[in-house]
Amino acid sequence: MEAGKILMFVSGRAREILTAERNALNLLQHMSGIATLTARYVEAIDGTGCQLLDTRKTTPGLRMLEKHAVTCGSGRNHRLALDSGLMIKDNHIAVCGGLTQAIRKAKARVPALTRVEVECDRLDQLEEALAAGADMLLLDNMSPDMLRQAVKIVGGRIPLEASGGITLETIRSKAETGVDYVSVGRITQSAPAVDIGLDEA
Repeated sequence: MEAGKILMFVSGRAREILTAERNALNLLQHMSGIATLTARYVEAIDGTGCQLLDTRKTTPGLRMLEKHAVTCGSGRNHRLALDSGLMIKDNHIAVCGGLTQAIRKAKARVPALTRVEVECDRLDQLEEALAAGADMLLLDNMSPDMLRQAVKIVGGRIPLEASGGITLETIRSKAETGVDYVSVGRITQSAPAVDIGLDEA
């Protein structure tokens, strides 16, 4: 909506309206800010074939609302919770004694329809992750050149997600590399609130 437009009319007893006003406005401003910033990121990668994902960097108690706001801005949700999908990170690899071992342990324990995604920050990890049965790869903090190499190595066998320090200024260069997804934590973590007020009609 354009600035100055009326979102809605509220009627009722003044005491009840004023009691609820601040919480209602805070939530509305915050969620509208997330949806608005998400829409800007989606617009920035329009035409690339790449999709914008959120992350789990959300406010405690507000995750589902914030993730809904992302979808209102035409983004997609990555994981709603830890059990929505399993992500293997460097600490898991260290505990399990290696990348292959971590993937195999995860694949043996998750439900059949649950994806196992592996975070990779080096190109030499890709083939090992593929051979061990990863369902998806998160390419962490890779430059556009590295992302293009990763896309070539994987050759469309599984989906690829680029993540790490991505901004409005850098997202298109990452999306144009051929990755399937780009995930951005700042759309929920750092979205500025939209200025919305409650005034007497």
